[in-house]
Amino acid sequence: MMAQGKPPGPRFGPGAHDEVAETGSREDLDASKVSGSGTDPKEVSALLERVAAGDREAFMSVVRLYQQKVFVMAFSILRNKEDALDAVQETFLRLYQRSGTYRPGHSFQGWLLEIAKNVSIDYFRKHRERQRQWESSRPVEEIPAAAEDRSVDSRDSDLRALFSRCVEKLAARQRMVFVLRHYNELQFNEISDTLQISVGTAKSLHFKAVRNLRKWLTPHMGMER
Repeated sequence: MMAQGKPPGPRFGPGAHDEVAETGSREDLDASKVSGSGTDPKEVSALLERVAAGDREAFMSVVRLYQQKVFVMAFSILRNKEDALDAVQETFLRLYQRSGTYRPGHSFQGWLLEIAKNVSIDYFRKHRERQRQWESSRPVEEIPAAAEDRSVDSRDSDLRALFSRCVEKLAARQRMVFVLRHYNELQFNEISDTLQISVGTAKSLHFKAVRNLRKWLTPHMGMER
């Protein structure tokens, strides 16, 4: 529940996405622009104190710093771009409401991504039937892991598409750990905190994911097993 005396949270109008959209269009979500992982923890704590006091500009600064990483987490679960974007906005709304509960000294990114994970899982459960209809779409290819380079030749494009399909084939927990490690660049202890699993389990799931990807990709790379 929102802290007593705190101004109303940012409004996300139906389809308008008023607050988060101000940081850029949906197409602008690009991992090459993300800087959240290198943000000074003291700076983040200061921003959150301002957010808790109702400072809208501080809230938008946090959104700009972390929206892409939240999107990648949501997409790794929902595997649909539009649903992931809805989950991003719900995540930041909850951040606004709960900013006073963050404990300085802990990983803010891990705390925020745990919120994103829970929001995405709730969304998935509520829309499971529709989600099943989209299982065969091109999911992970939609994750903007880097800016488009129109000069890349068709072979590189084919390899990227192949890699995306292989990531999609991973078991759910392996895929989530792999995405958090390589797209969000989290350390294993941060993945452990975010997914509420042990560090050993996180490493084991990552090892299995890499092993499976190598097995599936090797025949297409002209290499011997």
